[in-house]
Amino acid sequence: MNLWFRQLIVLSAACLFCALSGCRTDEVVVPVEEEPVGEIRKDSPVKGFYLLNEGNMGSNKCSLDYYSYLTGIYSRNIYSERNPNVVKELGDVGNDLQIHNGRLYAVINCSHKVEVMDVATGIRVGQIDVPNCRYIRFNGDRGYISSYVGPVQINPSAPKGMVYEFDTETLAVTRTVTVGYQPEEMEIVGNRLYVANSGGYRAPDYDYTVSVIDLKDFRQVRQIPVAVNLHRVRKDNLNRLWVTSRGNRADIPSRIYLLEQTGANGEYEVSRRIDVPCSNLALTDSRLYYIATEWSDRTQSNEVSYGVIDLATCTPLSESFIADGTESEIAVPYGIAVHPETGDIFVTDAKNYVSSGTLYCFSATGRCKWKVRTGDIPAAIAFDLKTDELTHEAE
Repeated sequence: MNLWFRQLIVLSAACLFCALSGCRTDEVVVPVEEEPVGEIRKDSPVKGFYLLNEGNMGSNKCSLDYYSYLTGIYSRNIYSERNPNVVKELGDVGNDLQIHNGRLYAVINCSHKVEVMDVATGIRVGQIDVPNCRYIRFNGDRGYISSYVGPVQINPSAPKGMVYEFDTETLAVTRTVTVGYQPEEMEIVGNRLYVANSGGYRAPDYDYTVSVIDLKDFRQVRQIPVAVNLHRVRKDNLNRLWVTSRGNRADIPSRIYLLEQTGANGEYEVSRRIDVPCSNLALTDSRLYYIATEWSDRTQSNEVSYGVIDLATCTPLSESFIADGTESEIAVPYGIAVHPETGDIFVTDAKNYVSSGTLYCFSATGRCKWKVRTGDIPAAIAFDLKTDELTHEAE
C-alpha cells in the first residue's frame, strides 16, 4: 500500500469520525470504576493506599487507583475524573509514588515531570519538570528527584545523571548535583543522600556505584563500589542500606547487597552479599520481602521467586512468602509493599505489560485474602495514613 493511499484512508476515517461525533473538541473523561473487595478497617491508622500504574511506554496510559479501608472499595483510574481539565491526564510511564506532608507525588518518567496532588482528594496541585525522572525522596521541606538527564534511549555515550532538589512548598527546583550514570532509587541517612547508579543506557558498560551526596553543600563526596546495574536502595531500622543489582542479564546475576557503616569515619561499605535475585523489595522492622523476575538463558524463560530475609541474621528465611499456591496465577510479579500495621503483603502482577494487571493481598502468613484488577503494569503503592504514627512508604 503506497503512502498516498494510506493517507487517504486516514483522512477518510477522520472525516467519518467527525461526522459521527460532531467534531467534539472537549476531552473525554474516563469514569472511575469501583469494585468492593470486602475488607473494611475503619479503626485502622491506615485510611487506604494509592497505586500507580505505569502504563506501557509510549501509550500515555499511566493511571492512578485508590483502595479505601473505610469502605472496602477499590477505585480504578481516579485521576482523570478528579482532574478533568488536565490534558493527556497523568502522562507516559509512572515510575514512582510517594506521600509527603499531605501531598501525593507521582514521578512520570517519559513525560519528564513529577505530578503533585492533594493526598486527600487526588486533585492536582502542580508539577515539577525534570528530564527523564526516576524516583523521589524527601527530607523535611526539601524533595529529591533522580534523573537520567539524557533522552530515553540506549546510548553508550549517555551522560551522567543528576539529582534535583526542590522546595516542597513552592515546587521550585533549588539545586542540582551530578551523580553516576542513570541513577535510580535514593535513600537518606542523616545529612547524606545515597543514590544507586545503574548505567543502564550504557550496557554492557554498566555503572556499579552508590553516589554519596552531602545535603548541606549538595555535592557528591564519594562513590561506593557495589555491583553492576544497581537499582533499589532502602534503609532498615538500624540505618543499614540494602542495595539491589540487576546484574548484566548474562553471566552476572541479580543480587542483594548490605552496606554498613564499617569504613573509616563511619562511611558505608559493602559488608555482605545475599545470593538471591531481586527485582523489588519491601522492608519491615524485622524482615525483607523480595520478588524477582529474572530471565534465564538456560530455560529461555523468566525465573520467578518470592523470598524473605531475616534482618537480624541477614539470612534467607523462606524461598517463598506465598503459602497457598497463588503464585501459579501470577505471570510477572512487579510491585511489592507491606501494610505498616497488619503486615499484609501486596504483590502486583504486570501480566503481559500491555493489558490490565492484578493486585494481590496476602496475609502475613502467605494466604491470599483478595485480589482485584488494576490498570496496566501496576507498580508503586503509597499508604494513606490518618496520622503520622506510621511511615509513608511506596514500593
